[in-house]
Amino acid sequence: MTPTTENTTTEPTLPQGALQGLAIVGFIVLVVAGVWLAIYTARFVPTAVEGLSSAAVSLSQFFTPAKQPSTLVVVPNTATSTVATSTNATTTAPVATSAAPTKKTRTVPTPKPGARTEHTYLIGDATSTTPTLHGLPDLATRITAVGYLTSTSTSSFVATTTIPAGAHVAVKFTITNIGTNVAAPWVFSASLPTQVNYIFNSAIQQALNPGDHIDYVLGFDQANTGVNQTISITVNPKHVVAESNFNNNSASASVTVLGH
Repeated sequence: MTPTTENTTTEPTLPQGALQGLAIVGFIVLVVAGVWLAIYTARFVPTAVEGLSSAAVSLSQFFTPAKQPSTLVVVPNTATSTVATSTNATTTAPVATSAAPTKKTRTVPTPKPGARTEHTYLIGDATSTTPTLHGLPDLATRITAVGYLTSTSTSSFVATTTIPAGAHVAVKFTITNIGTNVAAPWVFSASLPTQVNYIFNSAIQQALNPGDHIDYVLGFDQANTGVNQTISITVNPKHVVAESNFNNNSASASVTVLGH
């Protein structure tokens, strides 16, 4: 009987020390890579996103209260007037005597000053200086002009729909409470055609009585170039204030911004 021969193959194995050495080397490589990535992020990422910074926005506003009825005060002349009072003259009949005749006497009326009078009259059709509050407010937005600023001051506004290259785009708008009750507290937002599609959110604005309005001038830089760059203004965007009508809260206008 022929004996059977079995061939056994043994796979080579790394020593335990070599495995530990490889693990240490791998850990060191990961640490070095992490440090390098942190340095790269700190040095180069701010430079890469520098052009994506938010736009600088300037805002001015002027409050105008609702028109109140004018008054006209009439004060008469303070000169005294004479009251028509008089006393009948007293006549003494002559007596048939030889004595001299008796003279007639007459009582002269004493002037008395007239009473001072003063009247206040409402001018126009208004019947009351204080409106009666009822119902709901109604905040309405209206864009009155678009243009640009020649300086950082909003008083340098120039009205035009074509904006020179590099100029601060600007918009004039008015927010009015055309409702019948006080509007408070309220804010507005402005969607601006900047390089990062910036949305400006205002601080809380003052309460507006019926008829009150505020005129605004808002300017910004980093505008996109090209035609049909749209500026949108929305009052009470989140409907925090209950209104009788939300359909007039927004207004928009377009400008052409020239490139360099």
